[in-house]
Amino acid sequence: MQHDPLFILLADDDEDDRLFFKEAFDEIKMKTKVHTVNDGVELMKYLNSKDVVLPHILFLDLNMPLKSGLECLKEIRETKALKDLSVAIYSTSGSEEDIEKTFVKGANVYIKKPNDFSTLKRVLSEVISINWQYHTSGLNKENFLLSI
Repeated sequence: MQHDPLFILLADDDEDDRLFFKEAFDEIKMKTKVHTVNDGVELMKYLNSKDVVLPHILFLDLNMPLKSGLECLKEIRETKALKDLSVAIYSTSGSEEDIEKTFVKGANVYIKKPNDFSTLKRVLSEVISINWQYHTSGLNKENFLLSI
């Protein structure tokens, strides 16, 4: 039984997307603490800060100014203290190229941002209920793209 809230971190430059994301978690019947950052530079500054509390799951937008999600993912996987972080790519892009690049760079799951709020809640519920320990050990291309 989970007593501590699940700590979720979202890196997304779109203010509306951050707001909908937080609202969706407010409505999901699970104890969560959601923190957001506005871009890749802010994300990496946060993750590399002294005494950081790492999130259980990082939701990472690909298309951000200053530092892209792909650049952040590469840096996360190359940093000893961060390399085991569960990373869910959270993007409007559904391109095979983006999916392939993020898979190769070590993301755990790829989520195409849903267009409506109820689908967003369902997708986020599914992602946070994944047993990441088992999901990441058997990661393959077939279970990488989360189907909605």
